Amino acid sequence: QVQLVESGGGSVQAGGSLRLSCAASGFTYSSYCIAWFRQAPGKEREGVAVIDSNGNTDYGDSVKARFTISQDNAKNTLYLQMNHLQPEDTAMYYCAAGPEGLWVGLDPLEYNYWGQGTQVTVSS
Repeated sequence: QVQLVESGGGSVQAGGSLRLSCAASGFTYSSYCIAWFRQAPGKEREGVAVIDSNGNTDYGDSVKARFTISQDNAKNTLYLQMNHLQPEDTAMYYCAAGPEGLWVGLDPLEYNYWGQGTQVTVSS
């Protein structure tokens, strides 16, 4: 059974940093496109960052140069390092796994498996 469990969320002041983790199980982690999404109240789910099995990455425009996605295939764990956080980064952050062996970018409709999310709150 595919399972994705996020952790590392919390409350920080603007300009601060957080590192999110996503522990994956139940599938061959290294064969999948894995991504972070976020959703703020009243807003659509937004693609934050994605990484594939070859280490190729892409980022949403609003987080480029501030966030870094990485993965540890030996630990089946995805990370999101978030620096220079701003109040507009406040949201529930989710990790998701896409179809095996395909690059699907940051379209949430392409992702089959989702975690429960971890809340990030940034105060000004």
